[in-house]
Amino acid sequence: MNVRRVGSLDPDERGALFDRGAGISEVRGDVREILDRVRDEGDVALREFASEFDGVEVGNLDVTGRTERAVEDVDDDVLAAIETAAANIIEFHERQVPEDWRTEADGRELGRRFAPVDSAGVYAPGGTAAYPSSVLMGVVPAVVAGVDHVAVATPPAEDLTVTLAAAHVAGADAVYQVGGAQAVGALAYGTETVRSVRKVVGPGNEYVTAAKAEVRDDVAIDFLAGPSEVLVVADETADPHAVAADLVAQAEHAPNAAVVAVTDDENVAASIAEAVEVHASGREREDVVREALDNDASGVFAARSMSEAVLFAEQYAPEHLSIQAADAEDLLERVPSAGSAFLGRYSPVAAGDYATGTNHVLPTGGGARTVGGLSVDSFLRSTTVQRLSEAALADLRETVTTLATAEGLEAHAHSVDARFDDE
Repeated sequence: MNVRRVGSLDPDERGALFDRGAGISEVRGDVREILDRVRDEGDVALREFASEFDGVEVGNLDVTGRTERAVEDVDDDVLAAIETAAANIIEFHERQVPEDWRTEADGRELGRRFAPVDSAGVYAPGGTAAYPSSVLMGVVPAVVAGVDHVAVATPPAEDLTVTLAAAHVAGADAVYQVGGAQAVGALAYGTETVRSVRKVVGPGNEYVTAAKAEVRDDVAIDFLAGPSEVLVVADETADPHAVAADLVAQAEHAPNAAVVAVTDDENVAASIAEAVEVHASGREREDVVREALDNDASGVFAARSMSEAVLFAEQYAPEHLSIQAADAEDLLERVPSAGSAFLGRYSPVAAGDYATGTNHVLPTGGGARTVGGLSVDSFLRSTTVQRLSEAALADLRETVTTLATAEGLEAHAHSVDARFDDE
């Protein structure tokens, strides 16, 4: 990777870095056709798409009955890792559960209560590889939130054992071997086999993301996530090899992954660029890594100061923010827009991807400026509650009637006045 200076970026270069989209516009037409067929043809369409897109002839779409056996069949070390990760994810997400509350003052009893949605669908990528971590990250917060029905949809494959085992450990009560845009459609609209849900969550490719964009008027979604990304902020104390390893790990996701490092030390920048070449060489997915490292959204950048580096990071609003610097805590305070933050040399992004307990379903493309990652909150709705005494309403009477009259809503004012004898 070449080192570029933050201050010398031209408009096109800045656009490639900061205007990262989900890349769904090119496929939305095809996705609409897929969704229409799923809505009209149900299971028949799902089976035909499995044959066409996945190269698999699917018999039973519902494979829930195989989950318990999968726990027995999966390798012991894999099962132990799934169970350890699940326990950590459960513990972290249980701390997010809000409590209902009420408060009373001057005859006004006010409060807020929380309730889960009744059903949710979790999309877990698959096909050429199994992603049990995505199953855990989607299912656990829904179960912790108290969702009654939590379904998993994952592409059909010759061996679903690891995915099915993760679904069982996480607490899903339904698993369907359906992938791609058609899986999102099935969860949103329902078929003869797949039960429709209130909310669809989970990461996926551009077809999955485009499908979520299409169905969000009919069913709730989490957010539209694009290619994975990491931004590392480093100072002179950073280990270039640790930074490079994080960049290469994220580049492994896909050719369009965005991997960026920014530092105020030119020597560190040069060392990171050199170390990237070392860590990229010989990787099993080196071709993918190289494409991601070479795309316009990736690079190593030298800033004139740490303030410029921090401003760059905040404008970038990364999915994953790694701060490998002596004053990491102080720097974090200056970068509020990030999906998940990793502080220090011994906090690789991969640890959060799998086992720390935090969620790895995170906003990309600058989405962290306005939304956080998947959490228990994603599956809850809240209701505000109020109870007023006669005296409390009397105290508010003039305020309410005056504002209602000012807005031309006379009946609103009357609904208050009508409760008093002087009317």
